[in-house]
Amino acid sequence: MGVISYDIEITSSIPPAKMFKAFVLDADTLIPKILPQAIKSVEILEGDGGPGTIKLVTFGEGSQYKSVKHKVDGIDKETFTYSYSIIEGDALMGVLESISYEIKIEASADGGSICKNSSIYHTKGDAQITEEQIKSGKEKASGMFKAVEAYLLANPDAC
Repeated sequence: MGVISYDIEITSSIPPAKMFKAFVLDADTLIPKILPQAIKSVEILEGDGGPGTIKLVTFGEGSQYKSVKHKVDGIDKETFTYSYSIIEGDALMGVLESISYEIKIEASADGGSICKNSSIYHTKGDAQITEEQIKSGKEKASGMFKAVEAYLLANPDAC
């Protein structure tokens, strides 16, 4: 099994507590509402939302994938840290065992926040994924974060 990792940082004018609530805690209902073309629905199959929870994410019509199952690995509401793994689904493209993500939202000097997202791709055997596939994943993560930010800016009383 091979391991490929990457990190991205995305800045926002939204304070960390509010961004964490919207982007992580309320994401299962908020993101399908603001980006239905990307994510149609999120359903808890097992668990209570905490570590060990298994969720079925069904992608919207604008996605090249149908669905994935993801497992919550950890969540810390004090440090605004969330980790999860994609464990099943067509987004693994038949060449990945899993993809692990860790999101940490930190305060920035201007009162906003910085989202630090680390991703680790676990490939099957000696399978390879392309730089283009990694770039696409980065763009989708950044786009989702920016869509949540725009929603919060347009709806200051939300979350």
